[in-house]
Amino acid sequence: MDVLLTNDDGIHAAGLCALYEAFRSGGFNVTVAAPNSERSAVGHAITLSDPIKIKHVFMAGEPFGWAINGTPADCVKLAVNSLLKSRPHMVVSGINRGSNTGINILYSGTVSAATEAAILGIPSMAVSVDSFLDHDYCYAAFFAVELVKKFLNQEKDCLSLNVNIPALPANLIKGVKIIRQCTNPFKERFEKRLDPRGNIYYWQCSSDIDLSKSQDTDIYWLKQGFITITPIKFDLTDYQCLEKIHNIFHDISC
Repeated sequence: MDVLLTNDDGIHAAGLCALYEAFRSGGFNVTVAAPNSERSAVGHAITLSDPIKIKHVFMAGEPFGWAINGTPADCVKLAVNSLLKSRPHMVVSGINRGSNTGINILYSGTVSAATEAAILGIPSMAVSVDSFLDHDYCYAAFFAVELVKKFLNQEKDCLSLNVNIPALPANLIKGVKIIRQCTNPFKERFEKRLDPRGNIYYWQCSSDIDLSKSQDTDIYWLKQGFITITPIKFDLTDYQCLEKIHNIFHDISC
């Protein structure tokens, strides 16, 4: 099985290296195409007005992958359409430093790389760990490999999974929840500051979310110590509103 790995933390990120070792140990043919530096929170941005440059990266003297001066979505597009000799069976994005749950899915470069693969018709998975601190990614990488094996061996209606893993020792993780994305908005606070020249600038310093009525969501169960798995899609159509909007605007003419 051929697996393409990418991320948004950059090609030298510890989470990506852990995935690389785990999938190679699991018997997969592994290719890496990742940003040459961190591209966190770029969403599904792509490069249109600048050249996209690539560079071969080696680890311990062995070929490791391509470092690309583009976004995570660029990396998947370029790898699938130009760099690879054949389409991979699976694209795995991560392991991200920090969770990608709730509305953050829309901002995440990690998730967008997996979404781009789904757009291209390739099964994909975004994997994140709920910590911004240094973390041992071994268990998360092992879990990702086992999940991919199950995913590829089953008939599936969905093409992409968003996986979040608690930053806990494996024996303290309580289980797995197949659960929906939380859609509650964050309550964000921006701190107003002055630079040395008296110019005003702002720094996003905190965000919070009310989960009292949303306990059937990814954010809630991740905080309870469960791995969360959410099937996601790129079709943003609000199908419940289609007929209603049609009735409102059906007589509009250009």
